[in-house]
Amino acid sequence: MTIAVLPSRSEPTTIAAVTTAVDHALDDPSALIINADCSPDAATHTAFCAVPTRARKLALTGLPAGKGRQILHALRRTPTTRHDTVLIADTDTRNPAPEMYRALLNAARSGASCAVADYRRYWDEGNLTHHVARPLLAATGIELAQPLAGDIALSGEACARALIDRRQLPAELGECVDGYGIDAFLIAAAAGSGRPVTDVPLDRTKQHAPSFPHLPAIYQQAVPVLLAIAAARLPARYPGRGAYQLTERPLNPDRLGAMLTALDGLAARPPETATAWPAPLARAWCAVRSGIPPTQAAATLWPFYIDRVRAWLTMANQPLTMRSAHLGQAHYGLARQITDATKEMTP
Repeated sequence: MTIAVLPSRSEPTTIAAVTTAVDHALDDPSALIINADCSPDAATHTAFCAVPTRARKLALTGLPAGKGRQILHALRRTPTTRHDTVLIADTDTRNPAPEMYRALLNAARSGASCAVADYRRYWDEGNLTHHVARPLLAATGIELAQPLAGDIALSGEACARALIDRRQLPAELGECVDGYGIDAFLIAAAAGSGRPVTDVPLDRTKQHAPSFPHLPAIYQQAVPVLLAIAAARLPARYPGRGAYQLTERPLNPDRLGAMLTALDGLAARPPETATAWPAPLARAWCAVRSGIPPTQAAATLWPFYIDRVRAWLTMANQPLTMRSAHLGQAHYGLARQITDATKEMTP
């Protein structure tokens, strides 16, 4: 059986188009589309229910807020077998396409434990992906261009493993997985199955609701999970240098100024002698590997991350190729620093 899980919170204007595109990709009357909704009103639920679909639909409403809670609740509601395939699709996507969801499903059905959408991102978006998630996971053997993509397909075996792994997490880390940490957590569960974890290249730039306003919450919930995953793994033997494919768009001075002001209000600037990225990220990985709780290491890393995002946004006037190369250099630099640190930590 094929199941699609659509987690939502106040997405009445976009969920219908996403549901329609997912249904066209499934093209199967025995498939099931689950809307796992935590909206404070009925608008999203009403919009989902109004969409005519070939697949069966199940609306789960009134769920506790938290992307991870919603997805895991849906997976518990419909247990999977190793022969099933589960598609998870963001409901704030403004340009959903059946071919994208179909490509993810086909990759999972062809033997991948997890297939992750590899779409382009606007250069000023995806900061957590570009500066933390992608290089950190790649340095420890999980090479994905968009590891925090909300659009993924999983084997039933990976989903079952994720439910088991979630029960074994300490409470503090479990809370992170129940939020924005779910994407990395699902990928780690899939990687632990022994089957391939793969990208599905898409020649498109994702259009979705801005994530910058949610930067603190996303960081606080996703980064401890990323650090825990990476610290449990050894450095990759042959880390890639990281080819970052970005999409250009202008960032007007007023918008840039507002973003920089917001960043200034989130964290004080760290000492200049300690800010050379990606060294702070490598130190956070070492800290967790030596036994420091991931939430504590993430809190220590926070001002350095904010400073990294601030510096990145001020590169707006540089050519896009130069900005992409800059990300690639940091990507490779982190891999080298983690490899060197591992040698020093090994008796």
